[in-house]
Amino acid sequence: MANLKEVRNRITSVNSTMQITSAMKMVSAAKLKKAQDAVTEMRPFSEKLTEVLSNLTSSLDSSESVYGPHGEVKNVLLIPVTSNRGLCGGFNSQIVKATTELITNKYADKNVNVLSIGKKAADVLVREGYAVKDGSLPEHANHIFDDLTYENVEKVAQQVMDAYVAGQFDEIVLVYNTFKNAATQVVVEEQFLPVVSPENTNTSSSVDYIFEPNKKDILDVIVPKSLKTQIFKAVLDSFAGEQGARMTAMHKATDNASDLLKDLKLTYNKARQTAITTEILEIVSGAEAMNA
Repeated sequence: MANLKEVRNRITSVNSTMQITSAMKMVSAAKLKKAQDAVTEMRPFSEKLTEVLSNLTSSLDSSESVYGPHGEVKNVLLIPVTSNRGLCGGFNSQIVKATTELITNKYADKNVNVLSIGKKAADVLVREGYAVKDGSLPEHANHIFDDLTYENVEKVAQQVMDAYVAGQFDEIVLVYNTFKNAATQVVVEEQFLPVVSPENTNTSSSVDYIFEPNKKDILDVIVPKSLKTQIFKAVLDSFAGEQGARMTAMHKATDNASDLLKDLKLTYNKARQTAITTEILEIVSGAEAMNA
């Protein structure tokens, strides 16, 4: 059995850890409320804009938009969205795993580059040599989470769109966690570019739009706006999921620390009782020896 000093030190250490995890849980809970409100308010606008874009795309030739298909897919850009910080369970690892599976399976015969949003994905994927190497795009976009605004996300989205228009990539895919609730995040692999109509959309069900002032001006505005909104929603979803995952992880860590603390206190009391019993026996034995 461990001596009393060792057990006391462990109790102190677990107490300190429990205070930290409890504080982090409360901080994440406060951030989660704000992030959840932001993504909840964003979703209807994003979904409607995507619906309009899908209906519009179904009535166009691919030549009418610079964001349409290029032809054979040879160069692929993956954009995994993780967090800059850890202590959020498997939130980051499942995105890295999904991205790695896409590289090794679906795009095994393609030239794949990765633009990571979030330090945790960049730490793994940049080290493995998947970052964009020609300088047209940065190695990562971790700075987005330093000040999460539409303007900052828009700049990165525009760089990605420009790279696609220039022919550097033939397909661009977003990999991120969608926020379902505080305990559940669902990994999504979402095509960003090229813009294509859904498979279940046909000419008879598509909306017949009247363009004012003309089709080109409308396309030049709505397509880039929709694409930038798509990335912004993905980042908001990921950020809300991160806070939910961290809150859940810290809640479990606090509960585990509490259980461990109970076991350590029981061990301490047993060790203390054993020490007291031993001292009493030694005193009694000594007194008996003196009286003999």
